[in-house]
Amino acid sequence: MGIGSILSATDISASGLAAERLRMEVVANNIANANSTRSASGGPYRRQDVVFAAAFDDLRASDDASGQSLLGVRVAGVKEDASELPQVYRPGHPDADQDGFVTMPNVKPANEMVDLITASRAYEANLRTLRTFREMTEQALQVLRG
Repeated sequence: MGIGSILSATDISASGLAAERLRMEVVANNIANANSTRSASGGPYRRQDVVFAAAFDDLRASDDASGQSLLGVRVAGVKEDASELPQVYRPGHPDADQDGFVTMPNVKPANEMVDLITASRAYEANLRTLRTFREMTEQALQVLRG
């Protein structure tokens, strides 16, 4: 195991940190717009979700059968949730239709909180991995110093 493969473990955790941070930002944006009946694209706000993908590096002279090395996670994109937008009866609302119904965002605050907790825990796990790697490196250097 070379120094490059050891440091790639930190790159994997760092990519996880960046991805989960973005996921927390998107969830926070969803929560902030849970009652937004007008968006820049017209109509009510649509919930957004982060799509992750594995990040690979093509290795030409690899012993690995797949010829690829895992580099961590990458954000493949942020997509809108295409689920149905709920209708709520609010006849006095400025965006109400002729029958008094308002089309609301498809954001469910309870689900968003679960997503936020999940992203936070994944972020903490990646951070813990980086801290453990740092501690192990410090201990190895102390052993080498004698």
